[in-house]
Amino acid sequence: MDNLRVVLVATRNPLNIGAAARAMKNFGFKHLRLVNPYQIAFREARSAVHAGDILESAQQYETLEEAIADCNLVVGTTSLGHRELQHPLRSLEYGGRAIRKQLAATTRVALLFGSEKFGLSNDDLSYCHWLLRIGTQGSMNLGQAVAVCLYELTRKTATAKPEKRKPARAADLDRLTALLTEVLEQSGYLHSKGADSKIRRLIRRLDLPAHDAEVWLGMIRQIRWKLSGAANPGCSRL
Repeated sequence: MDNLRVVLVATRNPLNIGAAARAMKNFGFKHLRLVNPYQIAFREARSAVHAGDILESAQQYETLEEAIADCNLVVGTTSLGHRELQHPLRSLEYGGRAIRKQLAATTRVALLFGSEKFGLSNDDLSYCHWLLRIGTQGSMNLGQAVAVCLYELTRKTATAKPEKRKPARAADLDRLTALLTEVLEQSGYLHSKGADSKIRRLIRRLDLPAHDAEVWLGMIRQIRWKLSGAANPGCSRL
């Protein structure tokens, strides 16, 4: 995270700068750079809740060239709009993965956001290696755009390991089939012949773990006891 520089170019509203700083604070980023901000009073932005230190340490530059001079990768953000773009364009998900790899390799990356009204100019875009597209139907608030991009950079993409569970034995599934068939006949639900085969197939499609099969056996035994009025078999309950 220390290798990322969030660069706001010609931002007009100090509150948006504060919102961007707040997003950075929430996601663990701390290097904010401002190119020709519209108002100098951004350091007092009330929208920077708990992020005053980021505003205090933010660096100001007169030109974008100066702001990104020490960066190895420069990525601009865009909602695409109607203008023609002469840069490689990557989706937020794909581009976010590419940036994460560069940050992990200690590459210093500048992530650029343009002004609220016009976005990044063509001249600003000329400094970018490629563009990151935020797929919205319309314009997005600057603070929201920063938050969405930083979330993508910190999002965990590792897949969870499948849960290890012991499948139920065939003998237990047959016991469950016989018991369920008995209870359904006793309740008057079953009337046709060959119903036990249908129930057997249904139970196997459930792919029950061994523990779950034992729980189902206990529940159905309890139902059978209630239906028959016999002595309680003493089965365990949930």
